[in-house]
Amino acid sequence: MACRCGLVGLPNVGKSTLFNALTGGKAEVAGYPFTTIVPCVGSVPVPDPRLETLGRLLQPPKLTPTTIEFVDIAGLIEGASQGEGLGNQFLAQIREVDLLVQVIRLFAAPDIPHIAPTLDPVRDIGIIETELLLADLELLQRHLAKIERVAKAGEKKAAAQLAFLRRLDAALNQGIWAREVPRSDAEAAFGAEVPLLTGKPCLWVANLSEEEWQQRRWLPTLEALAAPRRVPLIPILADLEAELQELPPEERQEFLAAAGFPESGLVRLVRASYELLGLITFYTIVGAEVRAWTVPAGTPAAKAAGRIHSDMEKGFIKAEIMTYTDLVRLGSAARVKEAGLMHLEGRDYPLQDGEIVLFRFQGR
Repeated sequence: MACRCGLVGLPNVGKSTLFNALTGGKAEVAGYPFTTIVPCVGSVPVPDPRLETLGRLLQPPKLTPTTIEFVDIAGLIEGASQGEGLGNQFLAQIREVDLLVQVIRLFAAPDIPHIAPTLDPVRDIGIIETELLLADLELLQRHLAKIERVAKAGEKKAAAQLAFLRRLDAALNQGIWAREVPRSDAEAAFGAEVPLLTGKPCLWVANLSEEEWQQRRWLPTLEALAAPRRVPLIPILADLEAELQELPPEERQEFLAAAGFPESGLVRLVRASYELLGLITFYTIVGAEVRAWTVPAGTPAAKAAGRIHSDMEKGFIKAEIMTYTDLVRLGSAARVKEAGLMHLEGRDYPLQDGEIVLFRFQGR
């Protein structure tokens, strides 16, 4: 299953415009709140220069990239945690994603009304963060009440879980996100049972106008705010990204360079998402297809095989592995093997980013 990145933020900050630009989707874009009520989901091929190089080297009939999903979720407003503006429905949708991508408005547009008469991205971030914290506190209180009843019955595990959840509750009340609360492995397991929004990794997308990109009125403020929080900040011109998708691939880099961007917003956003989620890419070469796959870093070989098909994990025998660098340098798998650089690994071997793997398994 592809990683799911949820686009969240206030109404009319450009989430749907960004979604359409990144995915080629058709989410409705309009100058009024709650244009998007049912979340739109778009699957996007992950930009991968290594896969492109393998394609040029091996000339396979089929070259298949891995994918990442973006979910366009309706805008939250102040009071969303109490149900304002269909807030409960939208918060439930956010709980289903792996990564929060908060879109922050840094453009002025009289025809697209904002929630306030003035542009203030710091205020906007505060509104969203407050609503996520309040929603988590409400959920945590319900869970605490349940665990307290179990702990009173004398169950030792419940007592340990209760102590951690109370510590988590205290942190949330101080405005500290759940993901920032230190925890042991056992406590991490307890926390996983409560799907807290502030426990998810988060990055910010600054949706800029060309004027803001040139004058940098607000961007330095956001950079200073993001740095101590260790939140990646990705500046993107959503309108520019939309124009980019209309161009032939060979003209896109020149267009980006002229606008002052070395890479597209999609490339920068995907890279930051992979880093936050701790994801790696491995490759398979089977028959006519060279294909990229995404798994969490440290995934055992057998479980990575199961990412392709459950029967491969059940019947796993061994994995034949070579590195992307060795294959490109030597030109073929046969030469890599002759050089003694192909190695066999068992089911518990943790796959590394960029490895090319042939899984041997016992079929049914």
